[in-house]
Amino acid sequence: MIVISGSPAWSRTVDHIAASLTGVQLIICTEQAGYVARLATDGAGLILVDGDRADWRFWATTPKASPATRRIPVVVVSGQAEVRAEALRAGADVSLAPDMLGTELQVLIRNNAHRLSVEEAARLEAQCAEPLPARAREAIERFNAGEYYAQHDLFEAQWMEESGPVRDLYRAILQVGVAYYQVKRSNRRGALKMLLRSFQWLNALPDTCQGVDIRSLRADALRVREALDALPEGDDLSAFDRSLLRPVRLID
Repeated sequence: MIVISGSPAWSRTVDHIAASLTGVQLIICTEQAGYVARLATDGAGLILVDGDRADWRFWATTPKASPATRRIPVVVVSGQAEVRAEALRAGADVSLAPDMLGTELQVLIRNNAHRLSVEEAARLEAQCAEPLPARAREAIERFNAGEYYAQHDLFEAQWMEESGPVRDLYRAILQVGVAYYQVKRSNRRGALKMLLRSFQWLNALPDTCQGVDIRSLRADALRVREALDALPEGDDLSAFDRSLLRPVRLID
């Protein structure tokens, strides 16, 4: 189920996409009273918040404050770059410009269609306590050397070989690396799309997994996202601070 706060103009786009997908129900939520209870009771899978409303912070942050709903991904949709940046700092999982919904909403729905069961969550915790595989360690070395194309192939091979939930660790770093590769190619929109997708996996991982400092990687990716989002469409990224493309940190 997708929940939308209010009735923004872009809700028609969401309604059209939801209607094309099997088993996806769209709910419009306008009453603040009982908001969390309704999310939990109805089994919400994704929350879309109208970031151009004055009260967007309530709709975005309230679910994150309750153990019953804090795992539901929150997407703030706004035409204002400063609101999108503030939404991420306030705890939203994703922020989008309205014109990105058409291409990104199906990805968001697909990525959040599956939740880890109690057993899978326990397995992820156990796998995160294991050492980083040699191929993944080599991929991080390539990433940290700025060889983002090479890290993609190594992480993809590691992801395909792994069947457990820790495979999302490799997918998350891979996608951040691809985003950085797009920055080097001055492809702002491509970089933003890949960062958006990477946050789905980064946010589902613990702060440390197989010795990788996920907490720092999240923060680094967010800084890159905010810097890119602040640049105008069509910018050649000459003004982008390349020092923001920081290495993946490993914790002994």
